Amino acid sequence: MKQAMYHELNPLVRLKELELLSPELLTRMVKSDDLTEIETLFRGTIYGEYLTDNFYESFEEALGQAQASLLMELVKMIPDPDVIWIYTMRYTFHNLKALIKAELLEQNFDALYIYDGFYSLDQIKTAIRTGQASGLPDILLESIQEVREHFEESNSLQGIDIILDRNYLNAQRKIADKIGEPELSEEVTSFIDFTNILMTARGIKQQRSRNFMLTALSSQGSIPKEELLASVEIGLEQLTNYLRTTSYAEVIEPIIQNNTIKLNQLERLCDDYLTSFYETAQTQAFGPLPVLALLNAKAIEAKNLRLIITGKRVGLTDEQIRERMRETYGT
Repeated sequence: MKQAMYHELNPLVRLKELELLSPELLTRMVKSDDLTEIETLFRGTIYGEYLTDNFYESFEEALGQAQASLLMELVKMIPDPDVIWIYTMRYTFHNLKALIKAELLEQNFDALYIYDGFYSLDQIKTAIRTGQASGLPDILLESIQEVREHFEESNSLQGIDIILDRNYLNAQRKIADKIGEPELSEEVTSFIDFTNILMTARGIKQQRSRNFMLTALSSQGSIPKEELLASVEIGLEQLTNYLRTTSYAEVIEPIIQNNTIKLNQLERLCDDYLTSFYETAQTQAFGPLPVLALLNAKAIEAKNLRLIITGKRVGLTDEQIRERMRETYGT
């Protein structure tokens, strides 16, 4: 990929970065006395135009509409659409999960669809129903077929998430290799590693068998799958000790207590690590990293806003909200 191809897109990215909510504004929201005060602040942001009169019922839709608008704008200008899809693929596979289950259960889960910039609700539903659809890549059609074969053999929804999660990570690696940017490949590898670590930790907590985890974990990361599997039937302390021997030792140290990873902080740590990776994008003028950094920043912003709004509604303290918030781009 020729990085110079991005010289027209990245000025737009820099402008969009100016629309990101400041840490000061998020702090004001956290310190707000009630949802009414948060609503006033929220309506003054770029999300305000998408709100209806009922703030709590429409804020989620506002976040989604703002994201869709940004994706539409970026997709029109991106030199290589795969650069955006490697990020929004998480929404594509989310859509597959929801809509395949809807088809198998004969229910309507259309409301769960998330716009990914590329594949419409009708395209995915057609592919699930017929096994083919114009414009869908083979990796999605193959995933649908694999899930259908699993269901025909087992008549069970169990395993659908495992199949699609594994195929998602495989697709991440495949697209990163196709794009051929070393920095992007490094980010994807770290993302796969953290996903595997998180799944292993959850599997230990849920007392999953080694065979179950063998199916669930991806082989596309830098941490050997077999090394993670060795901890599955022993415990979190064994996993923690092993991770201390990897390149992520320094990263995970802050969430270790009594020689064991604090599982409730692991997902936040993953998000913060990948956000810090994108900090290098601030100095790049011509490559694909700035647009990916922007997409990551918007996703983190949405997570923080959901946390603040929902947290205030259910009565979390300011401190409880702050300790769950993700680090934001540029801070």
